[in-house]
Amino acid sequence: MNIPNPNEVFPNEYKTSCFIKNVVTAPNISVGDYTYYDDAVDPTGFERNNVLFNYPEFGNHLVIGKFCQSASGTKFIMSPANHHISSATTYPFNVFGGAWAENTPPHMAQLPFKGDTVIGNDVWLGRECVVMPGVKIGDGAIVAAYSVVVKDVAPYSVAGGNPARFLKKRFDDELIELLLQVRWWDFKPEELVDFLPLLCSPDLELVRRALKTRLAERAPSGHLRPNTGG
Repeated sequence: MNIPNPNEVFPNEYKTSCFIKNVVTAPNISVGDYTYYDDAVDPTGFERNNVLFNYPEFGNHLVIGKFCQSASGTKFIMSPANHHISSATTYPFNVFGGAWAENTPPHMAQLPFKGDTVIGNDVWLGRECVVMPGVKIGDGAIVAAYSVVVKDVAPYSVAGGNPARFLKKRFDDELIELLLQVRWWDFKPEELVDFLPLLCSPDLELVRRALKTRLAERAPSGHLRPNTGG
């Protein structure tokens, strides 16, 4: 069975999309299988061109799940990009050394820390969108092109704008819960191939019934288990 290899840089002959996990080297960036970045100019330059102000020694991480789709120009801003906003000026005098650094209060070296940026699985990030430090984007979410994401985005929701705001849920609550429980992105490659006709079907009622059947086979009681994330 000829299944795309997640350990190859380029999944097809066009070489405009690359599987990101194979081109990142920073210890604080982790990317799941089959997540790709699309860029006709320099797709393998993702870490250099798209993850900005990334200094691992600051302790924050960028975590991207499996099967995410990142369009050209998507940017992730890391915490070291922050400036202090509690003082009269936001200018970072201390980073330029000399008398400026000597006369800057010590607290200016302690940048506001927003925490890790975490992108779930099967997330579509539109062209030129910007994800700010510490944002969490849930499984199955979509971020519209040219958006600036400053707050968390719920699973299977659509967000857009500057700043990005909630636009709509992709599906009803029951179907979202079913998808979060099935976690198709964790299937074995051969199992996923067999699941693709259902996964790509526009008949959501068919999908709903099939997911319920699959979960009932996992749990003989037939009751949906609460989604605990992870």
